Amino acid sequence: MLLINCPYCGERDQSEFSNGGEAHVARPKNPELVSDREWSEYVFIRANPKGIFYERWVHTHGCKKWFNAVRNTSTDEILKIYKLGEEPPTLKDFKNTPKTPSGEPKVGSGNFAVKKL
Repeated sequence: MLLINCPYCGERDQSEFSNGGEAHVARPKNPELVSDREWSEYVFIRANPKGIFYERWVHTHGCKKWFNAVRNTSTDEILKIYKLGEEPPTLKDFKNTPKTPSGEPKVGSGNFAVKKL
């Protein structure tokens, strides 16, 4: 069970929350001037790193408020939670956090039978 510390309600079970994807994705300033390709990249293309990542979360079955989190996607450990509008912590602050629980490669499934480039 993963516990998430809502900045408005306190610590609750993960089942009360919904992940909103990557945080800090800037909307195009003049969407009417953006090409279809640029618009589709804004809407659909997101980073999906293995390791430390900025995410948006909403307390769906609670206060219904959005907030941001820094989470290690390899270990599911939530390293920091902060409200929307607050300055995000720099990822360098978390550099000593292990990237993977058991030394898997930075990308891929960990299947070592696959030829490495």
